[in-house]
Amino acid sequence: MIIDSHSHAWEFWPYEPPVPDHNSRGLAELMLWEMDRNGVDQAVLVCARIEHNPENNEYVHDVIRRHPDRFIQFADVDCSWSDTYHTPGAAARLRQAAERYELKGFTHYLKADTEWFASDEGLAFFEMAAELKLIASLALGPAWQPALQELARRFPTVPFLCHHMAGARVGDDERLARITASAAVPNIYIKMSGFHYAAPATWEYPYHDTHDVVRGLYDAFGADRLCWGSDYPVVRTHMTHQHALEAFRTHCTFIPEQDRSKILGSSLQRLLEAAGPAT
Repeated sequence: MIIDSHSHAWEFWPYEPPVPDHNSRGLAELMLWEMDRNGVDQAVLVCARIEHNPENNEYVHDVIRRHPDRFIQFADVDCSWSDTYHTPGAAARLRQAAERYELKGFTHYLKADTEWFASDEGLAFFEMAAELKLIASLALGPAWQPALQELARRFPTVPFLCHHMAGARVGDDERLARITASAAVPNIYIKMSGFHYAAPATWEYPYHDTHDVVRGLYDAFGADRLCWGSDYPVVRTHMTHQHALEAFRTHCTFIPEQDRSKILGSSLQRLLEAAGPAT
């Protein structure tokens, strides 16, 4: 079983510069074709209601309806680009989204206001996540890690899943140390996605220069708390879907094959089975 922890789907391509196939490049059907071609069984669709896609939660919900065995929705709830970002009522909006989309998880992109985790609104938000048994998929930089550690200790039943190696970068040992310190908290997990973000040269597949970062995360968190992700279709700017898979599966040979198998699927599968409403 291979499960992609981090992918997207949009009706309209949201990024600059414009592309000639803006009405198709982000569609879930292309993702499904890549998954079938490369042997990926399921994928989490991380919703992002960004440029041209204010209804992305609804679009992805319809994708799930059409392909319930292949995709899992993590809805965008109060992400950093939204008008409701860290405004009162976050917990109620999370409940509403969880019930509307029958969620196992949600995504929340953050700015620089690290104090929000400890605010009354922030605590109520994650108390709701705990009540609903949701996975919290978070886009946050290393500066958030101390606040995340405190939050995760306060809500030990909530799995906190950090995007794209939690912002680790090649050659920045201080940044990596900040991230690996969070391994002391057992419900903090890392997505092994975004090799191109971690690397100084974003196009040099197979990204051998990232291996010290990957090894550092593996040594700290272990295979049970790492989850591979493709970042498709955004990753197409740097490499193909197959490259995103093989950068880890084929080229991170310093991780034993049994542990690579966990990171490719079973680690996330365990979280999904315990999360949210029964399907």
